Amino acid sequence: MKKNVLHLKAPGNWINDPNGFIYYKGKYHLFYQHFPYAPVWGTMHWGHAVSEDLVHWEHQGVALFPTKEYDQNGVFSGSALEIEGKLCLYYSAVKYLEKDSENIHIAKNDCFETSQAMVISEDGFHFDNWKDKRQIIPVSKDENRAHATHTRDPKVWKEADTYYMVLGSTFREEIGMIVFYTSRDGVNWQFAGKLQDKRFGRILECPDIFKVNDRYLFFGSPMYIDDKDRGYEHHAVFAPAEFDPVQCELTLCGTCEYVDYGLDIYAPQTNLDKDGRRVMVAWMRMPKSVKEEDGMEWNGMLCQPRVIEVENGHVYFRVHPEIRKCFREEVTSPDKPDFSRPFCLRTGMKEGESLNIGGYRICMENGRVSADRSEVFAKITGYPLTAESPEISGECNLEIFVDRNLIEIFINDGEFVISHVVYGLGTYLEATCSFSIFTETRMECE
Repeated sequence: MKKNVLHLKAPGNWINDPNGFIYYKGKYHLFYQHFPYAPVWGTMHWGHAVSEDLVHWEHQGVALFPTKEYDQNGVFSGSALEIEGKLCLYYSAVKYLEKDSENIHIAKNDCFETSQAMVISEDGFHFDNWKDKRQIIPVSKDENRAHATHTRDPKVWKEADTYYMVLGSTFREEIGMIVFYTSRDGVNWQFAGKLQDKRFGRILECPDIFKVNDRYLFFGSPMYIDDKDRGYEHHAVFAPAEFDPVQCELTLCGTCEYVDYGLDIYAPQTNLDKDGRRVMVAWMRMPKSVKEEDGMEWNGMLCQPRVIEVENGHVYFRVHPEIRKCFREEVTSPDKPDFSRPFCLRTGMKEGESLNIGGYRICMENGRVSADRSEVFAKITGYPLTAESPEISGECNLEIFVDRNLIEIFINDGEFVISHVVYGLGTYLEATCSFSIFTETRMECE
């Protein structure tokens, strides 16, 4: 089976949203939206990978694929939960109402319907796509309750003795909406409420609600919240929230903030690691596929898992301890790192100082960390080439993870993060600040 280090990539062809992220029976399982036939978006399957340390991932092949009348055009995003020792996967099932005769993998005129379904596995590795699927929430017939087309991405969790499901939806494709269902057994579900909010854009995708330090947070991906001329119209955001589990009432407290200031990130999903930390993964959108020397072509990768913590009211996205544990072998010649494998660069940066990592430029100007990928974005147009953090007081510490097609900058231990997809990264390093470089070593992780 194909393996990845640090960033889970498409094993070939297409990846987008992470799905079913869970620690189950001693391993991390991470599923993902996958079109196995070309490096473009198409009829969705669930790919599957496992890891023991959140750094080294081994692909397990396709776990879920269309087999039913209600999911004949795609097994779309969802989540995972362990119930009575079994792995339960919840997903959105798509059926096209009009098909394009020239491309069966897209819905003509965006005409399709969505229901919610689940699969139960005894061991987390074997999935019977013919016998073990069941439709648990039918297509909505009441637009005041949920949209028939754009209700999707079930996130399921248990609180006290009740199972909760939150779905992204829309009211008439005008204002984003979340929809709640509850269950006593995780199989039979009842409608429990909804919320419309302009902060959810016109359509909300991938909602997630959870507690950190006894404080609820809302994560989601609202659509049509930005000018398409700036690149992406849809973005991953979060906000502190209040949630009443008895009434299924959610209140967002304040404005929504970006999950990542590089703005390539989308569709975050969280779950607990083996030690109870809240960990997030997300899709890094790639406007161009990558062709390897062996001819394999792929498009899409996931960011490295990040620990979500709240301190003094601020939400931090921190490097996971398992990742730091694996990236601790210091390079003796840091000006000549091995760009063929992921490495971590650590530095303190003052106002006016800068780094040039193979053409990717990072500097601190006007109290903000800024990044510029203009030289390493394959002359692709229509996407933002630069990014900057919110204002930071004084010198900042940077922990920068460099992979061949992805750079992630953790500022002040995750106070803010900037992540950028890159193409054609060079193999040189120039700096006006001192730094150290650390490489990954499998031995130290075992």
